[in-house]
Amino acid sequence: MPPRFRLEWDGRRVTEVQRAAAMRGLRKAAEHLLGESRQQVPIEEGTLERSGVASVDSSALQAAVSFDTPYAVRQHEDLDLQHDPGRKAKYLEDPFNEQGPVMLQIIAAEIRDAQDGP
Repeated sequence: MPPRFRLEWDGRRVTEVQRAAAMRGLRKAAEHLLGESRQQVPIEEGTLERSGVASVDSSALQAAVSFDTPYAVRQHEDLDLQHDPGRKAKYLEDPFNEQGPVMLQIIAAEIRDAQDGP
């Protein structure tokens, strides 16, 4: 006689675990992007760099990285401004484009780890 087993499926719990893992992954990915951006952000006194923040909207499953100074947008968009070596305009856009695959791996790893259980 073949072995018997019983499987109980709690779809709601699976969804909760996956959503929590996705949130952790989004937060880690946003923090990663923030770190990469801070390495390129123009520096004079460090105010722009220190204004950077990573945030996550749990209801929408979205993450954002932002810099909050009156001149953040100009520093990001004006390609004619002069910056110290290694610092540049597009300090957020370029790292986002370069690090996209890494950020997806960070999110996927969190979700995969959640599937493996505690």
